[in-house]
Amino acid sequence: MKRRRVVVTGIGLVSPFGGDALDFFGRLLAAESAVRFFESPDVPRPLAIPAVRCDGFDVDGVLGRALAGTMDRFSQLGAGAALAAWRDAGFATDDRSEKTDCGVAWGTALGGTLAYERGYRELWLNHRPRISPLSVVLGMNNAAAAHIAILFGLANACLSYTVACASSAVAIGEAFRRIRAGEATVMLAGGSDAPHAYGVVRAWEALRVLAPGDADNAPRACRPFDSGRSGLVLGEGGGAIVLEERDHALARGATIHAELAGYGSTCDHTHLVRPEMRGQLRAIAQAMQDAGLARDEVDYINAHGTATREGDPTEIAAIREYFGGRARHIAVSGTKSMHGHLLGAAGVVEAIVTVLALRRGVVPPTAWLENVDPDCSGVRHVAGSAERVPALRAALSNSFAFGGSNAVLAFRTH
Repeated sequence: MKRRRVVVTGIGLVSPFGGDALDFFGRLLAAESAVRFFESPDVPRPLAIPAVRCDGFDVDGVLGRALAGTMDRFSQLGAGAALAAWRDAGFATDDRSEKTDCGVAWGTALGGTLAYERGYRELWLNHRPRISPLSVVLGMNNAAAAHIAILFGLANACLSYTVACASSAVAIGEAFRRIRAGEATVMLAGGSDAPHAYGVVRAWEALRVLAPGDADNAPRACRPFDSGRSGLVLGEGGGAIVLEERDHALARGATIHAELAGYGSTCDHTHLVRPEMRGQLRAIAQAMQDAGLARDEVDYINAHGTATREGDPTEIAAIREYFGGRARHIAVSGTKSMHGHLLGAAGVVEAIVTVLALRRGVVPPTAWLENVDPDCSGVRHVAGSAERVPALRAALSNSFAFGGSNAVLAFRTH
């Protein structure tokens, strides 16, 4: 049976640079950083921990106060991104009619942590006898997916994935498979996370993977692949893409941003937090084979690039191993250096960056990359400033997560 082709017809996000995807991409091309110090209404002053927030997101303006009040922050960010993507795909955002051929696949690493922390605070610190009756539905991991399905009447599968930092990449890949198999025509896929609950930030700090604060220059805290890198920066955000069966998209005259051609998903099965090169290598190989791509067709890789001591060289080793000498000619960049690590939203936001790079023939840089770690050498790092690649044909977006889960998405120009 002939496999159905799947294309991207809508993109949307809520980012620290705002909700306009092209403006977001332009900020990355200009190597702008959204990293600041962590702030929370629960603490009297900013912590010396770099973080990224979406402070410009007008929740009530986008969703309406009544609807926003039924959502945890991660669902609000997800719904905002989904609205933008659905609109970009040319679908009516006020149409609630049942759509049995359209579904949702959503990723989140943490779910409604703010709702749970608020409840714990009320119980244990403020000694309240009860907490909000909405606590369960605010905090459940599938809340964002359910809200999005309700928003647009999406009656096909409503799927939620929690695969740490690979959550939204897995959601996209599984949505892709569903369309290709003929089980759906349109899938709204993506992810969102809001990890800035005070307890969550301190937990990540205790794990010793967060970049320390630089009082003089917080925006430079995250430096993937640099010999002086010191850890990741937690960010919040949401991203969504509309995936559609190609013939259906063409028949309705939709704008096609790119084709999602392949997907690879593997598990290291070795360690909870220490990455393993062979698992990542297998995910890259799966995505390439699934897409039918030759090694010399890939011109760009949006790397997972978290700026951790072990993660960065492991990823580069997998790229070198698969592509061999060709790796030196593939542009590689890590955009977490500017927008932070968005956890469950990271995969989709970086997939959007990859799609826009393909469309525009220009690749964003790894900001603050000044001295490439010798263990991260052997690829063509796009360092400091954007690079034009006019003949860009195909690109990979890597997502490698705690728990050893690996997901790679392969896109090509339409």
